[in-house]
Amino acid sequence: RKAVCACALFATLPGVATAETFALKVADLDHGRFRNEQVFSGFGCHGENVSPHVTWSNAPAGTRSIVVTIHDPDAPTGGLGWTHWAVVNIPPSQTSLQKGASGNVNLLPPGVTETLTDFGQSKYGGPCPPQGKPHRYIVTAYALDIPHIDVSPASSPALVAFQMHGKIIARARYVATYQSAAN
Repeated sequence: RKAVCACALFATLPGVATAETFALKVADLDHGRFRNEQVFSGFGCHGENVSPHVTWSNAPAGTRSIVVTIHDPDAPTGGLGWTHWAVVNIPPSQTSLQKGASGNVNLLPPGVTETLTDFGQSKYGGPCPPQGKPHRYIVTAYALDIPHIDVSPASSPALVAFQMHGKIIARARYVATYQSAAN
């Protein structure tokens, strides 16, 4: 019996060992740093505010929708951070958001919703940290076990997080950085 059990255990290991990890990439960065093209235009920053090209791969079985966010945990907000982008209800067959897709219904996948950022708009808002140390921008793709979360373009980052709670089956992250130049 022990030999049978051991064989059954080892027979399952190759499937686990070859499973690919849910992964995320952000294109058009300069060695992991946002370029001026992605930087916010406002709050003293003079970027082009173009949303980056974000791709993900190997979403796990059971994924019924994807949510993509960009969040700055280093923002001076008393530990709350700053949400720069939230795109929800992305179909599981989709594997990317094109560069410049934010605010452009022709470039966004059908049925997706961009929700409020901490800039108060329902579209991408690029990096614009205060001068000083570099800030981290955590780009995350969440694989959800439901096809749709109940939010609208006017929904806050907190409501998006609340609607995802308990429905996340996997997440993939990429950390980019940006530091404002001295005047």
